[in-house]
Amino acid sequence: MIKKLFTLSLLLSFTYTFSQAESYYNDVDLNLTGIALKDALATKIANTHTNFLTYTPDVWIASKVTDVNPVNPNEVLLIYGYENGSDQSLDNDRERGINDNGGSQSNWNREHVFARSLGNPNLGTVGPGADAHHLRPSDASRNSSRSNRKFGRGSGISGFSTLDFHNGNDGPNTAAWYPGDEWKGDVARMMMYMYLRYGNVCLPTAVGVGSADNTPDDMIDLFLVWNVEDPVSDFEKVRNTYHENTANSAAQGNRNPFIDNPFLATRIWGGDSAQDTWGIYTTNDTEAPSVPSDVTISNQNFTSFDVTWMASTDNEAVTGYDIFVNGTLTKQTTSNTNTTITELNPNTTYSITVLAKDLVNNKSTQSTPVNGTTSQDSTAPTAPTNVTTSNISDSSFKITWSASTDNNMIKNYEVYLDGNLNATVTALSYTISGLEKITNYTSYVLAVDTSGNKSVESSTVNTTTSAGGTGAASELFISEYVEPQGGNNKAIEIVNLTGSTIDLSGYDLRRNPSGGSSWSDAFFLDSGSVKSILPNDVFVITNPGADNSILVAESDLKTNASIDNGAPLSFNGDDPVGLFKNGVLIDIVGEFNGSNGDFAKDKTLRRNSDVTGPTTTYNEQGEWTSFPENTFNGIGSHETTTASINDVLFNNFKMFPNPVEGNSVLFSTDKVARIEIYNVLGKLMIKDQISSTNKELDISNLNKGIYIVKIVVNNNFISKKLIKK
Repeated sequence: MIKKLFTLSLLLSFTYTFSQAESYYNDVDLNLTGIALKDALATKIANTHTNFLTYTPDVWIASKVTDVNPVNPNEVLLIYGYENGSDQSLDNDRERGINDNGGSQSNWNREHVFARSLGNPNLGTVGPGADAHHLRPSDASRNSSRSNRKFGRGSGISGFSTLDFHNGNDGPNTAAWYPGDEWKGDVARMMMYMYLRYGNVCLPTAVGVGSADNTPDDMIDLFLVWNVEDPVSDFEKVRNTYHENTANSAAQGNRNPFIDNPFLATRIWGGDSAQDTWGIYTTNDTEAPSVPSDVTISNQNFTSFDVTWMASTDNEAVTGYDIFVNGTLTKQTTSNTNTTITELNPNTTYSITVLAKDLVNNKSTQSTPVNGTTSQDSTAPTAPTNVTTSNISDSSFKITWSASTDNNMIKNYEVYLDGNLNATVTALSYTISGLEKITNYTSYVLAVDTSGNKSVESSTVNTTTSAGGTGAASELFISEYVEPQGGNNKAIEIVNLTGSTIDLSGYDLRRNPSGGSSWSDAFFLDSGSVKSILPNDVFVITNPGADNSILVAESDLKTNASIDNGAPLSFNGDDPVGLFKNGVLIDIVGEFNGSNGDFAKDKTLRRNSDVTGPTTTYNEQGEWTSFPENTFNGIGSHETTTASINDVLFNNFKMFPNPVEGNSVLFSTDKVARIEIYNVLGKLMIKDQISSTNKELDISNLNKGIYIVKIVVNNNFISKKLIKK
């Protein structure tokens, strides 16, 4: 009996039970906590990541081993799936044939669980974009539905979140994506791994909707909760076993620590205790720390105040504190006994309590509530200044102003047209649209602070819309065709150079499949929220599965994911695309029923800047410039260089001094212009805006050398050489 008790005490010993961790971690100090443990694990998984996989074929090879259905070796499990294939829908299937992989609607493909476009920079298909620890088989259509949506809260099966929203591919109120009850823990642990492995390239705050206030870095509460609620499965463990062993043909050599022991996340970031699969952090300690005392509030201002308290004691060790505001957990600290509560409302009283935690998450009761009141703000902001209008068309104009100042913080600006509120914005400019031709309008702006105090009105600006119809073109035409190397980053851009606002009703796109004898069904351009194109503006249509950050940001309309993989934006390089008006073809990329084969495979085609109208005869050599695959930087604007336009826009333009020996260059112009400065290798170095009231550009970050300065006005441009001595 004594021997049994002695053996049991050894098993419960903290030091002895480190042997329960995989041998992979023998050189990691698992006694560490917080950021120190995070850094140690990050070093480990980086040093052992010795085999960098190729997106094709390595990830296909690995997936067909690591993601095999445990009950059917001829299938893989599909992340986000939940149904056994017995209904009529394919995109909700949980299983799929192991060799049914590809890009077709019935295939499974490789889901970047950390969406590529949410990385900084885009993860691409190498390095983090080919890291198999976050690449999972997924139904192609369901993958497209998730697109690059951030993860958010939900329950049950996968789908759009009804609780969390973010700025994304559908605008400022894009629904987040809930991966489903079965997969949310998998997602959380993959996001934790990507953050450890790639740092700021893969921030949890960029891929999930949640708060990082209670963690020491950018980890968010969403993933910590999912890590607790959905424990590690045997299916997940198979992935680590495969990838640690580089004798496997497509293994990386490293492991995901949070699959090996989810409690590591608790050790690093706090929150509720996750499963301790090693048993090394679970002890018989049931004694909670003492209650924090002497909670005080100081340094109250409009939106924040400081909270301090006396340290708690514990039979083992206090590892952190939770701070509650009006009963809601708002901040967490480790050893610190002070914190700052931010994002409060002015002239408001808040109740603050604190509790202490130990290593195994024993928690004290909350301290006695202490009230703190923020300062009252009754001072209005200053009025916006330098109010000007530009980009005047037959139906719109852009109003621009300089920022107001405030003793607290500016919340937004209200834009008024003819005395009526037209828009509330946070930017320093806004395009007022839907106006009548040759009509005079008055406009002004006022500022609003976070307390609701409003400034006086800015000066009033009178603007008369144009008659329209004085542009270089008589009709819309296609200005760019993007067909990437793999994936769904496909786009069509249409430009309006007519000088008038064009109503999109009656316009549609159609695909000529493989250059055959028929057109696909019409996809009408007014089917989204944008119903017209302003003069000198462009309209961008993208495949619903596009995840490149530029395409996502510039997209005005996405095609339907449920129709032929997003037709007509489902071309593969051998499909001409036509622009139709009232059923009549007016412009085309490629030759209808032609024999030009893969004329646009893995490339971007951009309409030359001297083209001023549509044509139904495709002339690639005369009208188009070809760029390498995955060239997206031209989407969102089209530049034309017709002499008649440039003579009017740039005849009074001057740039001086040149050469320049100082750290600034001056411009003389009566226009609002975008300035882009490129080095001789074509890399964009500076992008800024000038106007008649903002004439100086800071170039202190430029080294000595020769640069190309591109001046853009209303999507027209000229280029000049700049020498910095």
